[in-house]
Amino acid sequence: MRGGGQGQGKGRGWGRGRGGGRGLRRFLQPVLLLRLHQGEGHGYSLLDSLDEFGLNGLDPSVIYRLLREMEDEGWVSSTWDEEKTQGPPRRIYRLNKEGKEVLDMWAVELGQSKSRIERFLKVYRQSTAKGDSK
Repeated sequence: MRGGGQGQGKGRGWGRGRGGGRGLRRFLQPVLLLRLHQGEGHGYSLLDSLDEFGLNGLDPSVIYRLLREMEDEGWVSSTWDEEKTQGPPRRIYRLNKEGKEVLDMWAVELGQSKSRIERFLKVYRQSTAKGDSK
C-alpha cells in the first residue's frame, strides 16, 4: 500500500500530514468558493469557517495561496480593508461571476463523486459482509 501502509506516513498516499495532501486541497477550493458566495471575508475568517467541512487545522498559508490562485484565475477579487481592523490592513475577498460559475460546476462534480462513493461503499459492504477476502 502506498503512503506508508495503514493510514500512516507523510506526503502522498493515505497520510494526513500537514496541509492534508492533494485531495484535501482540491476539496478546499469549492468550500472557499461556497464561503465567499455566502459573503466576503478575509483569509483568517475563512479559515475559521472550515471546521464544518472537516477542514480544521490547516496552515493559513494554504488558504492564502489558494485565494491568490483563485484571484489569478479571475474567480475572486480582493481589496484592502484598512478601516475595519485594529491591526494591519486585511485583504477582503469577494466571489466574482466567474467564481460562481466554477462553484456551480463544483456542485455538479461533487454530486457525481458522491454517487460514485455511495456505489463503492455499497459494493464494499456487500463484499465484506460475505467475508470475501481475495
